[in-house]
Amino acid sequence: MNEQTLSMRLERVAAQVPVGARLADIGSDHGYLPVALTRRGVIVAAVAGEVAMTPFRSAERTVRENGLERWISVRLADGLAAIEPGDGITAVSLCGMGGETIRDILERDKSRLNGQERLILQPNGGEQPLRLWLVENGYRILCEEVLRENRFDYEVIVAERSGPVTYTAEELYFGPLLMQARSPAFLDKWQRRLRQKHKTLASFARARQAVPGEEVQDVARQIRWITDLLR
Repeated sequence: MNEQTLSMRLERVAAQVPVGARLADIGSDHGYLPVALTRRGVIVAAVAGEVAMTPFRSAERTVRENGLERWISVRLADGLAAIEPGDGITAVSLCGMGGETIRDILERDKSRLNGQERLILQPNGGEQPLRLWLVENGYRILCEEVLRENRFDYEVIVAERSGPVTYTAEELYFGPLLMQARSPAFLDKWQRRLRQKHKTLASFARARQAVPGEEVQDVARQIRWITDLLR
């Protein structure tokens, strides 16, 4: 993967960035996403934010080697602190982190969001608490996608603020739009997840120390939901 050839995962994220956007890519790593989108003429400006020095330097190098310093600002900052009022950001991407981490970044610095931005999120697990944060903060899910790459299942969640929205517990767990579409990748993911949940429940039964009843009930409830989904 490089700034010309993105991974499948980042290509799916790139496809959700509106033409003409001003993008803040938080946790930009090598800066491949904003550089690729700038080279393709999709976005007009970008901020690449990184909290760690090594990826920050990598992103600086990628931007410099592509001669895009005029269009992409690389900033060493924690989360949304990379965004400044004058940036005019219209899209924010957070990719390759746990859903809880993405949620915490959005919650901690949500004052830096004006509510007009499109959020393009690619959590590595933890989708349920991330969807819950979106609902609680008035965001509607516009698009969801499941893909499998290098033996891992990934989800892309796109949301925009719309005012109050309601989803059921199952929709927060599986994804409201994913439940409707029932793509082969989505069904395959949950078939694998169902096998894992059954193994977890069996390990609880074999455990030498008693597993809290709430934990057992939670896994059993997830198994029921997944079984019903796959019928």
